[in-house]
Amino acid sequence: MRLLFLTLIGSLWITLATAPTARAVSLIRDADIEHSLSQLAAPVLRAAGLNPSDVRILVVEDRGLNAFVLNSRAIFIHSGLLQRVGTAAQLQAIIAHEAAHIANGHISRRLANTRNANTAAGFGLALALAVALAADEGSAAGGVAAGTLSAAQRQLFAHTRAEESAADQSSIRYLLRAGVDPAATVEVLELFRGQEALSSARQDPYARTHPLTATRLRTLRGLVAANPGRAADSAAADALFARAQGKLSAFIQNPGWTLRQTRGDTSPVALMRRAVAQHRQADATAAIQTMQTLLAAAPRDAYWHELFGQILLESRQIGPAVQSYQNAVALNGSEPLILGGYGRALLALDTAESRARAVQMLERARALDGHSAAILRDLGQAYAKAGQPALASLAAAERYALLGRLDDAIVHARRAADRLPRGSAPWQRAQDVLSAGQ
Repeated sequence: MRLLFLTLIGSLWITLATAPTARAVSLIRDADIEHSLSQLAAPVLRAAGLNPSDVRILVVEDRGLNAFVLNSRAIFIHSGLLQRVGTAAQLQAIIAHEAAHIANGHISRRLANTRNANTAAGFGLALALAVALAADEGSAAGGVAAGTLSAAQRQLFAHTRAEESAADQSSIRYLLRAGVDPAATVEVLELFRGQEALSSARQDPYARTHPLTATRLRTLRGLVAANPGRAADSAAADALFARAQGKLSAFIQNPGWTLRQTRGDTSPVALMRRAVAQHRQADATAAIQTMQTLLAAAPRDAYWHELFGQILLESRQIGPAVQSYQNAVALNGSEPLILGGYGRALLALDTAESRARAVQMLERARALDGHSAAILRDLGQAYAKAGQPALASLAAAERYALLGRLDDAIVHARRAADRLPRGSAPWQRAQDVLSAGQ
């Protein structure tokens, strides 16, 4: 998987937001992974008194071990941490801890600088800020996008030890209510042992944003011992975890390693991983055959159809790709990333009918998820081909805002605002971008 301006191979679409250092923030947006994570998170979020439909679980492309929240709408988990944890329960323990920071009000007190994070521009800035806080403090002095990383901002996501203690206690309660073994919380903290002894520059971000001490670990062990609980049947959770971790691994690990790891394994997750690896090795014939075997066993899995569509699309088999995406939409027409992929395939088909259909699909996708740079990029192209330059400029403005490129965003937002009906919903979105640049 290659990031930034390089061509992305496979079904993981990237949203970028520029951090103050020359490092970039990358969100790994994949419908299948996000669905699996949301299903794993749902019982924990409900136990915390949160609505699972209101809190997304998003993956940051970063090998570090970290998780954080921007506001009450999303929990972010680094890809390195998702790859490092060994069980569904450990991942749910991480989600429970971050959910506790939301439920306990640890984030709401700090939202002055991220109050507009639900807009494209605000979301991009807030994400850039969050990842900047995980950077080396000396190199973070350049500021975030249009602003400066002040001492107050550096404290935005850094939790106090009192907050960590409260979140630990709450997370144990949530896990017990959700039927998850609370011992997983201790297992997670064991991953971070030794971080406190390292210099700030060498620590994983988690050690700085979530203070980890021997006392905290000892206290948590006591809490778990006093509240052993009984874990519910974890077979479904384990399957979801294997699927999310397996797909992520297939795209970020060496494909040869993946093929060796899955040799002789005919389980659905192994077949999916093998198809991705074959595709990354540009073996389209083998990848297609593997996906056909997978779909024969699970013909009503929308996410398998979506993956097949992207493999076909990237193999320049446009017609079959459109059909595969159409199958995915028929099975799950409310998933924005699937709708976005369908729109992308329709744009590639490039007929008058497919272009008009692409605009419809991409508008639906954007309405459901305005935080996908890939959807906004394709929507801008669709508007341009449909002869709607003002809306094309608006889509470009929102995409650049998500990427943290505010100078470019403002240029396109002004262009859009000058052409859109004053007071209309699109005009107001252009104003949101302009306000973020002030």
